[in-house]
Amino acid sequence: MSAVPESEDEPGRFFPLQQGDRVAVTGAAGFIGSAVTRALLAGGTDVVALLQPGADRENVDGLDLECVEVDLRDATGVRKAVDGARVVFHIAALYRFWSADPNEFYDVNVGGTVNVLGAAREAGCDRMVYTSTVGTVGLDRTDSGAPADERDWPRVEHLFGHYKRSKYVAEHEVLRAGAEGLPVVLVQPTLPVGPRDRAPTPTGRIILDFLNGRIPGYVDTSLNVVDVADLAAGHVAALEYGRQGRSYILGGENLSFRQILDALADETGLPRTRLRVPGGLALGAAYVSEVIEGRIAHRPPSVPLEGAKMATTQMIFSDARARSELGYESRPARDALTRSARWFAENGYVSSKRLDRIRWKRPSFEPSE
Repeated sequence: MSAVPESEDEPGRFFPLQQGDRVAVTGAAGFIGSAVTRALLAGGTDVVALLQPGADRENVDGLDLECVEVDLRDATGVRKAVDGARVVFHIAALYRFWSADPNEFYDVNVGGTVNVLGAAREAGCDRMVYTSTVGTVGLDRTDSGAPADERDWPRVEHLFGHYKRSKYVAEHEVLRAGAEGLPVVLVQPTLPVGPRDRAPTPTGRIILDFLNGRIPGYVDTSLNVVDVADLAAGHVAALEYGRQGRSYILGGENLSFRQILDALADETGLPRTRLRVPGGLALGAAYVSEVIEGRIAHRPPSVPLEGAKMATTQMIFSDARARSELGYESRPARDALTRSARWFAENGYVSSKRLDRIRWKRPSFEPSE
């Protein structure tokens, strides 16, 4: 992370974390949350990890931190967990493309955020970083090849799915709290990949499906790929250098879906995906999957409608603001994709048949963490 000089017109904006600071992290055992937690521990802070009751703790096992099980929908429990913290990172969210009960997205992503905001305010926290998503950024310009940034507002009808809609509403609750005096900074990750994506997330599943031979074709879309470790460093930089109430896209490289699949093929030696699937066909398959699997069988659709709609848009972004104001940096997307692929391969996510076919292009590549 390169140094960022303190702004002359904003004296005191630099907010350095100190060794021994008590830092509360929601979703600390999750994919992004565990990466942020490790970055904080490396800096010498005392982390209290807020974990969903019954959540998989494997990502934080063995780390020197305090764990508190609390449901974000429990306002009293959240207040107790955050009490005494100087800083809060609110990272936890319900991140998936489908749920049998859509209200869950709003109860967790909006109601939970309101509870964390209230807890941070009551605890007198000096600053809170809220993890949103680039899914709340408008994409009107991207079809012409121009990357979107924090200034692009979305059309409501383009907020595909309850995940994006609930995060959009939650963002406004954070901004409302900021306008009322709570010190807040927002970060908007793009497409994070890398180690410890145990669920896996919808983004990690793209890589895992390729490794297991489950992507027969590609659609004409583009994505912005970032390594989760760089994303974690960006969270800390947003805390230390971010401006009050300001949003920062944390991203990496913009690549077409085909470029992503080709990079994975090059790095693993697995066959390339050559069939281009028309967007209309992908949408049609998603609607059928939504009705038959989602509404009738009440199970997650094999082809999520939200994912299919996203695949019809060009999701390219500029993180110039974060690089300029926070000193944010990211590694090449190919390295991020390879780290993710290696972690899945090393941790039992890839079928033995496909694993036997992998021939890594870089045998001495940095090992997965």
